[in-house]
Amino acid sequence: MSLLVVGSVALDSIFTPFGETADALGGSAVFFSVAGAILHPVRVVGVVGSDYPMQELELLAPRGIDWSGVEHAAGESFRWKGKYSYDLQSRETLETRLGVFAAFQPKLPAHFRSSEFLFLGNIDPELQLGVLDQVPTAQLVACDTMNYWIQGKRDALMALLRRVDILMVNDSEARELSGDWNIHRAGRWILKHGPKRVVIKQGEYGALLMGGEQTFFTPAFPLEEVFDPTGAGDAFAGGFMAYLARSGAVSDVEFRRAMVYGSVMGSFAVSQFGINGFEGVTRDQVERRARAFRQLTHVELAEPLA
Repeated sequence: MSLLVVGSVALDSIFTPFGETADALGGSAVFFSVAGAILHPVRVVGVVGSDYPMQELELLAPRGIDWSGVEHAAGESFRWKGKYSYDLQSRETLETRLGVFAAFQPKLPAHFRSSEFLFLGNIDPELQLGVLDQVPTAQLVACDTMNYWIQGKRDALMALLRRVDILMVNDSEARELSGDWNIHRAGRWILKHGPKRVVIKQGEYGALLMGGEQTFFTPAFPLEEVFDPTGAGDAFAGGFMAYLARSGAVSDVEFRRAMVYGSVMGSFAVSQFGINGFEGVTRDQVERRARAFRQLTHVELAEPLA
């Protein structure tokens, strides 16, 4: 099954208590594709400015990433600068320069329009709707959003939800969208407004999958060292969608497995700055870490207590 992501291609400058990096490859489409391509080839649609180091992107192409849908525009590339607290749970945005991303109007190459699995990264919901119109035969559509769009483009976002299969958001976004502080009720509210499933990401605590009568929780993979949480959610989405595209199935059990692969990819993302956590990562390493989840979460219960 072909897999397409439409999202941002950016340059990130990150400050944490454990180090810093400047103008590193980033953006939702980059983290998604670098993580997902370990499991399955990924097609990318985005936009970069004339200052973007395309040679660094092209070095990633042999991993299974098709960058032919990335538009080149005159001007500055999208740049984001942020600083994290000591526990890496909160961050401060120091600077956002949209550059050519401000005028981004996704135009899919003809051979991308037959993609079967589609992930709509965190962009304006009106643009996400426009992408959907260009991929009319997609079999599985997932999307991300953020507080900015929940507050400023709610009507378009609600129209989008009626046309997607899966919404992926973090816990604060789920609460704001639904108006309910309880994360389980928030998830049920989202399901009533269109998506068949919702994935609620909870950072270091894991992620929750809800759909129909199913609720499934995956913990975050335990790590002794975490350097940079930037892009972890997009890497989760990349692992999640790539596993489904690779399996070619969308049953309840495959969605549960996809949650595990998403968590695995998130764990690699936070282990180094930017996309460096994926350097040298093989499919075998991913499989070993995925299978470690069974040891982490499985328990045989004794006979019922008398």
